[in-house]
Amino acid sequence: MSRFIQLHLLTAYPPANLNRDDQGSPKTAKMGGYDRLRVSSQCLKRTWRTSDLFQAAMSDHLGTRTKLLGIDIYNQLIAGGIKEKDAKDWTKAIAGVFGALKKAEKDKPLADIEIEQLVHVSPAEQQTMKTLTEKLIAEQRAPDVDELKLLRLNEQAVDIALFGRMLASSPAFNVEAACQVAHAISVHPVVIEDDYFTAVDDLNNGLEDMGAAHIGETRFAAGLFYSYICINRELLVTNLDGNEDLANKAIRALTEAAVKVAPEGKQNSFASRAYASYVLAEKGDQQPRSLSVAYLKPINHRENEDFIADSITSIIKQKDSFDKVYSACADTRYELNAPKEQGTLVELLDFVGQ
Repeated sequence: MSRFIQLHLLTAYPPANLNRDDQGSPKTAKMGGYDRLRVSSQCLKRTWRTSDLFQAAMSDHLGTRTKLLGIDIYNQLIAGGIKEKDAKDWTKAIAGVFGALKKAEKDKPLADIEIEQLVHVSPAEQQTMKTLTEKLIAEQRAPDVDELKLLRLNEQAVDIALFGRMLASSPAFNVEAACQVAHAISVHPVVIEDDYFTAVDDLNNGLEDMGAAHIGETRFAAGLFYSYICINRELLVTNLDGNEDLANKAIRALTEAAVKVAPEGKQNSFASRAYASYVLAEKGDQQPRSLSVAYLKPINHRENEDFIADSITSIIKQKDSFDKVYSACADTRYELNAPKEQGTLVELLDFVGQ
């Protein structure tokens, strides 16, 4: 079994605003002295983790990322006939296991049963909380100390095993991420453009006012992105309590999502859905490395040249250069090249998932 699986993807998006900054503009980064489009790793991980494809494949093995555990517990206790004060006290004891609680707020009576920071909770932990809550309702009593040992390292959720978990108040139950995701970055320079648009009032007959009912502006850009994913299969299996079949299933589902699922930003405005045009998958025990340096000098389109073909040539050349200098950086490889109609998704998933 190879320790590392590395995925290198080239995905072209038409005009879009996939991942916005605080000003509503597409995110960028400077690389090689040029401004590039960027999609953050946080955006990509959430896109894949919450996609219908990944959710359907992993179904009962997914956790919940939330601050609102206490609200759910409190509502269950109240619905079970527990008095408001007792319900709040018991909720604080249970929710507090997963992190520090917020301070009380005047205008928000339940603020102090919310967790301060997002916490990723596994299905096993959720079931343990539910069982405890039902027991407290049935026995009309507060939880004892032993019953508040709710955190689990085993029976872990796939998304927690892949992307990790950090619990500041209970570091013994932290989970080291088995999957590393780079910020996707355009292989070429970009200029962010502005879309000036208007909206017309359907009931305005134009007899008195011919003007638009609304005027707006949104920013966009198009780009061919390089994405890099590194999965430590050994760590993933360890995080999943030795379940190799589940680990392989998770790798297949994540790979398919990365290849086929686009970030949701402004999709209704741009319909910028795209599949990867090129995927290089690698397996081996060698130290992983990104191939982003292939685009440190940006790809620039010139007349009569193929933009995607040039980008694929650059990544293959960089891979071969690293192999020549450092010796083989992977034991086995598989390529999916849509422009040349080489490879298939089924074969790619079989390659990474076994």
